[in-house]
Amino acid sequence: MSTYDSYEPRSNFALYVFLAFIAAALIGAGAYFMKRGDKDEPFVKKPTPEPKEDVVVKPEPVVKLEPIDPFDAGPVPIPEPVDTVKPPTPEQMLIDAGLGAAELDPETLLKKIGKALEASDLKETTTLIGQKALDASHLKGLQALAEKGDFRLSAMDPVVEIGELEPNRKSRWALNMQGEQTGARIYFDLLRGDTGKWAVDKIKLPDEEVPGRAVFVDALGITAAFLQAALDQNFDDAKSFVDSEKVSDAKIAGLCIIFEEAKYKLRAQKPLRAMFNKDLTAGFVAHVEDETGEKAADFGLNVQRVSANQPWRVTEVNLDSLLADYADRVAGGDVHFTPLIKNPAGGDTLILYFGFDEDGLTPRTQRQLNIVAGLLNLDPNKKLTLSGHTDALGTDEYNNVLSGRRAGAVESYLLEVGVSSEQIVALAEGEAKPRRPNSTEEGEDNPTGRRANRRTEIYLDF
Repeated sequence: MSTYDSYEPRSNFALYVFLAFIAAALIGAGAYFMKRGDKDEPFVKKPTPEPKEDVVVKPEPVVKLEPIDPFDAGPVPIPEPVDTVKPPTPEQMLIDAGLGAAELDPETLLKKIGKALEASDLKETTTLIGQKALDASHLKGLQALAEKGDFRLSAMDPVVEIGELEPNRKSRWALNMQGEQTGARIYFDLLRGDTGKWAVDKIKLPDEEVPGRAVFVDALGITAAFLQAALDQNFDDAKSFVDSEKVSDAKIAGLCIIFEEAKYKLRAQKPLRAMFNKDLTAGFVAHVEDETGEKAADFGLNVQRVSANQPWRVTEVNLDSLLADYADRVAGGDVHFTPLIKNPAGGDTLILYFGFDEDGLTPRTQRQLNIVAGLLNLDPNKKLTLSGHTDALGTDEYNNVLSGRRAGAVESYLLEVGVSSEQIVALAEGEAKPRRPNSTEEGEDNPTGRRANRRTEIYLDF
């Protein structure tokens, strides 16, 4: 037998056993890693937890629900979203206010502030005013106005100018309110910068307490309060703002009469212009106009104070130009027919005029006497002296009687409107004390002078 024929074939059993062992190992490893969740850390046997005490769970109480009638069921309320943004603190609001807005026209700036208040937009309001003019009390007051939701400006005159504090540099304005706060004002002192634009320098809210009857006690505030009292025919308030040794009661009463008869009012633009404003003295020019706003006049006022701790007082009221305008407007150009004249004995005197050989009162003189009566009725201790006069025509005896009737006519009217007889002294002067010459230098009759002499003078002894 050949070698090829005598070769025995090799068995594959051992190979099959080896392959089966490898497959089993791979299957076991795959199951192990799937159980560990693909964690790479080595396996650590976890300790067996300690047995816990038994917890007794109480059953929830059973609530029996009544059936709901679908016709009575209302809509399910939707909860309001919760605002997680906290409102800014007063300190943060002051920081956010910044420097404030500036405008070339002060009225424009005030209208913007008023519009923001009407919209209850406190943030916009404080931004327009600026942090320089604000403090915590202002923020509280402005917030109270904004939260009311009914802040409204006057429809007639929402923004008014009070006057100048310093010539062409500092002025005072106000917002007029209506509704529940009709008559209330928010005041703003505006400062003009180097660029010519105006910004808020100070603010005063209507609920801030101020001494006396004046909103402001500086020079401009006292001057404005005095003028407003005279315009309102409030003699006592007007007198409280003056130095009585330098401004007579007759001048105050005369100013009240002029304002009432000529129907003057303060001009809308620059009603009070500062001529100068120093530590202890200040001077202003008051601009007034008639009820139509077409004709205007002006007059000067000075105010002073003894020291920085003393109050301001009106010390001079120069009515020369105002009286000239009054004479032209009310008396037809006759400068003698004015309600206020200089008394030769000193001071000022109220005066009423009469027609030739007449002792009756005209509606104009009655209006003037109503103002005088109001002064006397305020205080029974106040007194006045009536002095009747005539021109030179007629005999001395007749003129004495006529002058007495003129003084008596004034006295009778005052008694009719409630003045006590104990407050009046009446005198008859005849033709003895003329104010103007009854004849010319050539000896001819002087009708203009005689017209000025037919009068009754009123001396206020208070």
